Amino acid sequence: MSTMLFAQRQAVVGNALVLGLLVVLALTCAAWQKTVLAWHYPGATRLVAAAFALLGFVAFVALLRRRRLLAAQESDAGAVDGTRLVVYASQTGMAQELALRTQRLLADADWAARLLAIDQLDMARLCASRCVLFIVSTYGEGDPPDMAVGFARRLLASKMPLNGLRYGVLALGDSEYADFCGFGRHLDTWLRQQGAQALFDRIDVDNADPGTLRQWQRQLGIVTGRSEAPDWSPPRYARWRLVERRELNPGSLGEACFLLALQAPAGEAAHWDAGDIAEIGPRHAPDRVSRQLARCGLHAGQQRDDGEDWADYLARHHWPELPPAPAETAAWLAGLKPLPHREYSIASIPQDGRLELVVRRWRRPDGSLGLGSGWLTQHAQPGDCIDLRLRGNQAFHVPAQDCPLILVGNGTGIAALRALLRQRAAAGQGRNWLLFGERQRERDYFFADEIRAWQHRGLLERVDLAFSRDQTERIYVQQRLREAAPTLREWVAAGACLYVCGSLQGMAPAVDAELRTALGHAGVDALLEQGRYRRDVY
Repeated sequence: MSTMLFAQRQAVVGNALVLGLLVVLALTCAAWQKTVLAWHYPGATRLVAAAFALLGFVAFVALLRRRRLLAAQESDAGAVDGTRLVVYASQTGMAQELALRTQRLLADADWAARLLAIDQLDMARLCASRCVLFIVSTYGEGDPPDMAVGFARRLLASKMPLNGLRYGVLALGDSEYADFCGFGRHLDTWLRQQGAQALFDRIDVDNADPGTLRQWQRQLGIVTGRSEAPDWSPPRYARWRLVERRELNPGSLGEACFLLALQAPAGEAAHWDAGDIAEIGPRHAPDRVSRQLARCGLHAGQQRDDGEDWADYLARHHWPELPPAPAETAAWLAGLKPLPHREYSIASIPQDGRLELVVRRWRRPDGSLGLGSGWLTQHAQPGDCIDLRLRGNQAFHVPAQDCPLILVGNGTGIAALRALLRQRAAAGQGRNWLLFGERQRERDYFFADEIRAWQHRGLLERVDLAFSRDQTERIYVQQRLREAAPTLREWVAAGACLYVCGSLQGMAPAVDAELRTALGHAGVDALLEQGRYRRDVY
């Protein structure tokens, strides 16, 4: 029996019971009044009538409350069929707290999601869901938390059709244990094996690392289309200096892309690994800040009680609406939330002496520049300070062993791939294969001179390029991968690792599909399990 049908039958039976109770009460009161009180206490008739009215009102309220409860149950039952769930498996409460934050973040993005403990998740509910976000901890050496033991025993050992399910996994763990995030990894593998589609790659969190949790927030922002939510744990930025900005694709059919070079603060020994992320604190355009100062009755150079300029404070904070009346402006200013950070793959290695980014200018539907890209590609000027924090991205670091490396990317995804190649070149590791796609070879072949130099030096064994607008037929990087399937299989058999960087929509799933066609689903899943297939997509 379906949950909805069961709820409807419950409603019919329950309403009949309540109505029957009303009838019995009415008949009983009437009989009692007629046979007892009316004979011996004539003056009590109005009192009994009032009592009867009160009983009727109480019964009516009970009926109304029951109907509302059943309506809510029916609504919930209907929502379960195709709903979004946030499911947590917690041992100490951390996963539950993060699940609550996740649910609130989704609600703020108009993504209604139901919060559920994992011990309440059964096969029927999971099969009926279309999107589930799992926040799960690992207990000891790879074991599920106590509350997830039953789920692991009942479901993770079974098979079920989950082809229509899309999911995400935030795995909490402690890297001091050998089976780091073991339960989260097991859950992720099982979901893939049942045909579920990952919204993004599993995110493993070591001891509640704030940077990794911000990565989870960022992925949720991409999924929901809302990236303005304040960070759960705002980054502690350092003040880096913008020393160079150069357009990489003048005349391109697409939006302009820029190479930005930044210098670490004086006296600070900044270190990062290829594959790591720069978290940027964006700012509003100076002209917008000036207008907002005027609306708030403030002027340039005026300082807050803590010594910070009001202009800087406004530039770093989100403005939910225009300031209210002058009497309420102080409270409005005090309630502003910091702007959420923006993430960019680092395109250089520390040996280069500076941190480099590749940023594509992005425009809103009204033509105005996006907040992060607008700040970096237009409003900030060389010599200005940029709020920046380095975040490790261990899942995209080069392999520890010297093995063949296949690098696949498009657009600004070349940034992380370039850093990986630079680190491999510095180590003299030359068995590298690059597959890169963009619009036009003449305009959008980023770092072409470097790539040719690596080829000449024997540090790039193979390069396959796909420029979609250079011919009538649109050719993309996944097609180049398909054409090279025999070579792909040879490299993988020789122990190659695959790294994919670029757009989450279009390129990444298309590349994944080609890999599965060439290597088989089991082969790709094995690469994922072995850490030989890694993705940094956005």
